[in-house]
Amino acid sequence: MQHNVYIYILIASIVATLIRVLPTTLIRKQIKNRFIKSFLYYVPYVTLAVMTFPAIINATSSKIAGIIALCVGVVAAWFDFGLFRVAIACCVVTYIAELFLI
Repeated sequence: MQHNVYIYILIASIVATLIRVLPTTLIRKQIKNRFIKSFLYYVPYVTLAVMTFPAIINATSSKIAGIIALCVGVVAAWFDFGLFRVAIACCVVTYIAELFLI
């Protein structure tokens, strides 16, 4: 069964447009509800996390090495290492873990 790719692209573009247009057309006043404001504040971070965490774990040849690197990255970020240092630490830990796991 063959699917028409153009229909999928059209539907995806309509949904993406509606997500951007509806809030600006339906909500004219400032949002005062604390729950909705906090929800909207964290949506970009949650979306980024949902897209990033599976990629971190599946980027290595061993899922265990990816999980170890993720944990090291979280701990390094917690202690205010810079982005570059966190990335280097994760790369080194992944390399070492894959040496011993393969």
